[in-house]
Amino acid sequence: MKKAIVLITLFVLPIVIYLFFATGITNFGKLATLTENVSELDFAPNNVSLEGKITVLGFLGKDVESKKGNAFNLNQKIYKRFNEFHDFQFVMIMPKGTEQGVEELKKELEQLADVGKWKFVFGTENEIHQMFNSLKTNLSLDNELGTPYVFIIDKKRVLRGRDDDADDGIKYGFDTSSVSDLNNKMEDDVKIILAEYRMALKKNSADRIK
Repeated sequence: MKKAIVLITLFVLPIVIYLFFATGITNFGKLATLTENVSELDFAPNNVSLEGKITVLGFLGKDVESKKGNAFNLNQKIYKRFNEFHDFQFVMIMPKGTEQGVEELKKELEQLADVGKWKFVFGTENEIHQMFNSLKTNLSLDNELGTPYVFIIDKKRVLRGRDDDADDGIKYGFDTSSVSDLNNKMEDDVKIILAEYRMALKKNSADRIK
């Protein structure tokens, strides 16, 4: 009897615990849907769009120099870790007139990583405000049309985030000036949304085989 209990403890219990947590991840490991029908980038070049991509969307504003630290944080903590995922991209919405500053920023980022999935889109003040307002967050752009926050947009142009965050309640975006926010929250949320799509791809492949 004692041997049976020992065997159950050593072999069966770990399997039960694993299945419990695996089921939990499948059922609950999804980001909340916060805003549907985020505007498409109608003012962007033809090769840049939100539809069909998992996007980290940001607004760096007119003073590119002052936002370089934010871009480097994002590059090091998020982009370098996940940029190899096929449908993953970074899109920064920039005011027209910042083209030269963006080129300098890209050159500096290129020293740290391949910047092929960093996309910079230039718009008018009205276009930028319309794009930002379509997110329907509790945040706002500053006078330079920028914000330190970035946002996760899924392939159907839905803003994803947290609706039960311990600090913010509803968490629409991630503060790129805070390494802690990027490390402790955004990294986890990007992992979750990429895992969602990996699981969907596997399911679709399995269905086709059947």
